Amino acid sequence: MKTKLTTVALLAVTILSCNNGKKSNSENPEKATDATNTIENVSIENIKWVITTLEGDAINNPESNGEEIYFILDSETNRVNGYSGCNTFMGTYTIEKGNRISFSQLASTRKMCPDSKINESQILSIFDTADNFTISGNKLALNKAKRAPLAEFKKAESTNEPIVEKYWKIKTLDGKEVTLAENQEREIFFTLKTQDNKVTGFAGCNTVSGEYTLEKGNRIRFKNMATTLKACPDVAVNEAEFLKIFELADNYTVNNDVLSLNVGKRAPLAVFEAVYFK
Repeated sequence: MKTKLTTVALLAVTILSCNNGKKSNSENPEKATDATNTIENVSIENIKWVITTLEGDAINNPESNGEEIYFILDSETNRVNGYSGCNTFMGTYTIEKGNRISFSQLASTRKMCPDSKINESQILSIFDTADNFTISGNKLALNKAKRAPLAEFKKAESTNEPIVEKYWKIKTLDGKEVTLAENQEREIFFTLKTQDNKVTGFAGCNTVSGEYTLEKGNRIRFKNMATTLKACPDVAVNEAEFLKIFELADNYTVNNDVLSLNVGKRAPLAVFEAVYFK
């Protein structure tokens, strides 16, 4: 009888131990789920990623030809675009569970940069080869399987520049007041977009597009500026004078809602005022 009681007691202890073990593993299932989701929900999209290492070699100066080598993933369109050292590139991407990522064949502009110190083919091959990513804080690595990272990137610091994402309407050009011609389609203006560092605007007859770079000390540079080829013979505006601003300007000053684009320490090339739309 004593043996039977001992056996029953041992069985009871075993069952209780198992139940307690199960309870401890699932004691707070919501907490475990949250921890998993925290890892999976870390997004790398809609962020400017600037390169820091390439195939294990540090890139101490990530700028080539005056602009950082970077890429951005647009979550709305699933498009990737960036700058590879001389040319801009674009394509599409797919992100799957387990930090899996794949890129389509990328297309790029065909600008020649013989003085560039960056091998663009190496940059572009990252996206051709990568199949997964890892992220830690503000650092992102694009990888192939479990090998060493193909390249590492850092999250670009958000800009608090007071001149971006504003509609800048021209006030004066070379010291002379600019007025809207009667048959002019709209006022002359430009906007600096944070996305891809793009410039958009209107020169009096044609639309304007291009790229810009902001640097310390209120330095600014414009490049790849282009316009549409519309003819407006009856509009009394000299677009060439306006476009010359972007060719010459190398710094700016801003005071509240008034912006001056300058070259050196001379008088402003042009003055603009911010316009806010309701």
